[in-house]
Amino acid sequence: MSTPTIHGLIDKRGASRVVNGHIIACTASRDSQRFAFTTGEGDVIVIHRADLTETSAWVTHAVHDGSALCIAPDTDPHGFLTGGDDGRLCRIDMHGEIEELSKSRRWVDHVATHVDAKTGCIALATGKQVELRDATGRKLVKTLEHPSAVSGIVFDVKGKRIAASHYNGASVWFTQPKSESARVLEWKGSHIGIAIHPKGDALITAMQDNDLHGWRLSDGHNIRMSGYPSKVRSLSFSSNGKWLATSGADCVIMWPFFGGGPMGKAPKELPGAGGALCTCVAFHPQQDVVAAGFSDGTVLLIETESQRVLPVTTTGKHGAVTTLAYSADGCLLGFGTEGGQIGIVNLSAS
Repeated sequence: MSTPTIHGLIDKRGASRVVNGHIIACTASRDSQRFAFTTGEGDVIVIHRADLTETSAWVTHAVHDGSALCIAPDTDPHGFLTGGDDGRLCRIDMHGEIEELSKSRRWVDHVATHVDAKTGCIALATGKQVELRDATGRKLVKTLEHPSAVSGIVFDVKGKRIAASHYNGASVWFTQPKSESARVLEWKGSHIGIAIHPKGDALITAMQDNDLHGWRLSDGHNIRMSGYPSKVRSLSFSSNGKWLATSGADCVIMWPFFGGGPMGKAPKELPGAGGALCTCVAFHPQQDVVAAGFSDGTVLLIETESQRVLPVTTTGKHGAVTTLAYSADGCLLGFGTEGGQIGIVNLSAS
């Protein structure tokens, strides 16, 4: 492992390190006190907020035999859930203890969680199935069958519905145990990612053919957003649902979800990184600020109204940015690259 030369906000308010294996995903714990990254080597690197700038204190856990494909904050406030191509769903608790919650013959491609005042729910996608489990992860509540391999899953903001993207469309299910049928939203083609509007107004998928497709959930009306030079692999709604930020161009593309948009409305273009392709986007959980990662390794913070740009890192030495995430309190921002660089910055006031 090594510490790269870095430039930007991370110099003063964060730290960066290069680890073995490309970085697949990252997330923060629900209490915003820990951040974790998954690698193609099956490792999970956990950073405690108190040790943010002490890279020697960052702990590497060997969790999966193969790639660690996905990660989500645990239903417990302090830990994480990971899935891998070894078919295992695992929990890492606050003490670094690893528990295998389930094992399948198929890869665990996606994991998502939801917690409210009363209960919690864990969802994982393996092939054509989505398993819904209780908050402990040990009890299978029900299995949702889809017509083809699931390419993404997302809970709505209340946790009452879960949506899955797949070939020729998406399926929306109620999470209650007694609800068995799905609402199928059809559109021909390969759907490779998914996002849901914070108010539940729309469901949006990324398409294999460089487009976005969506459905207005009130009546199923189709929404089409096109014109990208490459595939859109990252989608993020603003917390108020006003904007949908996307990757897929040499700038950050933002579609308006107000004033009758996005149909018939031109998208807004936020600044980029000197022609490099935008590969990742993440909206701040409270503010109108987008974090954007690019193919040259640059990470920027961009205010959506003023378009003021604050560089987080401009290393350009460790490949494209593959993942970005904020902590729930908006104070931590983490990123990872295909060359194994992980970085984290503290955005809170001094």
